[in-house]
Amino acid sequence: MITTDFVPGSPCWIDIGAPDVPATAAFYGSVLGWEFQPMDPDTPEGGQYGVFKQNGKTVGGIGLLTEEGARSAWMIYFHTNDADATTAAVEQSGGTVRVAPMDADGEGRMAQYTDPQGGQFAVWQPGKTKGLEVADRPGGLCWTELYTTDAAAAKEFYGSLFGWQTQDMELPGDGGTYSMITPASQPDERMHGGIMQLPTDALSLTGGRPYWHPVFAVDDCDDTVAKVTGNGGSVQMGPEDAEGVGRLAVCVDPSGADFVVLTPVPGATGA
Repeated sequence: MITTDFVPGSPCWIDIGAPDVPATAAFYGSVLGWEFQPMDPDTPEGGQYGVFKQNGKTVGGIGLLTEEGARSAWMIYFHTNDADATTAAVEQSGGTVRVAPMDADGEGRMAQYTDPQGGQFAVWQPGKTKGLEVADRPGGLCWTELYTTDAAAAKEFYGSLFGWQTQDMELPGDGGTYSMITPASQPDERMHGGIMQLPTDALSLTGGRPYWHPVFAVDDCDDTVAKVTGNGGSVQMGPEDAEGVGRLAVCVDPSGADFVVLTPVPGATGA
């Protein structure tokens, strides 16, 4: 499970780069019940950045997509006590730095990277802002997932970087191997994500490049999927039942950012 008691290597923040912030905020408001709180609603620039709230608590962030040629996507941030040291470790392990460590107005220190296979991720060193205020409940982040072309290499890279522990499980119907992730020295209850190897042609959203995506807990997967399609989004897979996990669907918002919605079975871990 994902908690807000963050430890090194655990997911602690998510945000989305959107080509149209008001439209994207409206979509997630309709689908997940989030409220958009702009950074400065009195200026055009301030209205392009802000946070998503659920019952007054922060569930993620949103900003204007400015990188030329980039697709709209969710970025997952993992907790670190030292963003500069993590950056050095990324480079030593064969990753690349997309955004060098930078301060965020005293809220924390962040950096963004690309792993050796091409998956993009980020880290957050907390300042005044520790991270998400909602997790592992309806409307909140409950799991993170990496689709990659080389699971063994990904496990080696992230294991070296964060000390992640992994457990492999065989998926039914010759579905392949799914590797579940737990932060270093943490019990299985703190398991927070998974790594799935897929062929390049299955990664159509990114043209074959590996990518991370978030999983959001919802009360009713089918009802949420109806809201996705009713508000201009689409469904890549599902809704379908995953034994021991719950009912889930892989969705894409109107700007092309993918995410998963999951109604977990009681006591389930993972997506």
